[in-house]
Amino acid sequence: MFDKLTSTLDFHGKALVARAERQRTIASNIANADTPGYVARDFNFREAMSQALGGKDLAGSAQPAAAAPNPRHIPLNGGNGSLGSNLGYAAQTQPAMDNNSVDLDRERGKFVDNAVRYESTLRFINGNSRTILSAIQGQ
Repeated sequence: MFDKLTSTLDFHGKALVARAERQRTIASNIANADTPGYVARDFNFREAMSQALGGKDLAGSAQPAAAAPNPRHIPLNGGNGSLGSNLGYAAQTQPAMDNNSVDLDRERGKFVDNAVRYESTLRFINGNSRTILSAIQGQ
């Protein structure tokens, strides 16, 4: 019975970790907007959640993550996050003269969108926690 109570919290907890990882990736892209040759990174949120939940396929938002821009590039292992294996390259829309593929307008939009989704996930967790606490206290 306790599993059913905490399964929703587990789902949202994993979603929160995935959102935080995506926020870190987008912030890294914004920070490197002026770095010559930097290629923007991103990961597929849907695949990351599917992997985090043990292979269940989820319907919902998906962020396309393109493969390496050049087949001769060495695949990246994605750093230190738990979702690092899903880290890929963002689709390049307009290349710059210095081969930097960061589109600041797009990255800012993704940053705000992800921040709103992160906040909503936090609200779900808080609401579920209050509901469980009310049930335990018998209110």
